[in-house]
Amino acid sequence: MTTTRRTLAAAIAGLLTSVLTLAAAPAHAQAPDWKKIRIAVEGAYPPFSEIGPDGKIKGFDIDIANALCAEMKAECTLVQAEWDGMIPALQARKFDAIIAQMSITEERKRSVAFSDKYANTPAWLVAKAGTPAAQTAEAWKGKRIGVQRTTTHDRYATAHFKHSEIIRYAKQDELYLDLAAGRIDALLADSVAVDLGFLKTPAGKGFAQVGAAIDDPVIFGIGAGIAVRKADTALVQKLNAAIKAIRANGTYKKIQDKYFSFDIYGG
Repeated sequence: MTTTRRTLAAAIAGLLTSVLTLAAAPAHAQAPDWKKIRIAVEGAYPPFSEIGPDGKIKGFDIDIANALCAEMKAECTLVQAEWDGMIPALQARKFDAIIAQMSITEERKRSVAFSDKYANTPAWLVAKAGTPAAQTAEAWKGKRIGVQRTTTHDRYATAHFKHSEIIRYAKQDELYLDLAAGRIDALLADSVAVDLGFLKTPAGKGFAQVGAAIDDPVIFGIGAGIAVRKADTALVQKLNAAIKAIRANGTYKKIQDKYFSFDIYGG
């Protein structure tokens, strides 16, 4: 009886070892080689990402995405996604990376991993021209300030304009429409996006930046990076190498100069 039990135990142990070995093998074999990458973009954040008259998506972020994919020799598919659902969709594996001017912040790093930065711009408070330059909570007491929801601008406005009504929008262009129509008193947004997407357009006539540029590293982070799932460390390494390469070979500057007359990468 003892011998039979020992034989049976040995057989079970051997079977378990075989099962575990077989289970581990496919996982190793299926590790991504990142020759095909799905990248989320917004399409509603000019000049970084927007839909052109021909229905095609274009912008600085789009050109950067394509340049990085060319450098990595990867076949990339751009997936248009709503801004405030991008991180949950990334984690649900609907795409593999986010290139959408997403600021690298400590809060977001708890959910996703980031590449090195590829751009860095401060925020502007924008209202009717001639508005006093004060940016204090008291100065904006009772006023309606618009932000794109779940952005760092949303977080900053909530923290610093405690006596204001913060109005949250799904898309950036909705802020511009409501500011021009007088439905909000001011908006807080990325300086480049609001300057080129609103102030320098006919709709922005009569509006201006209020006070100095706002650059709070605690809330706004250290620049915009490419978000990926935390487990995809190999993809982060590939993206970092590609960012470094296009910065060194002149591709980045060529793209930058197509849209901006200044250094969008930042210090």
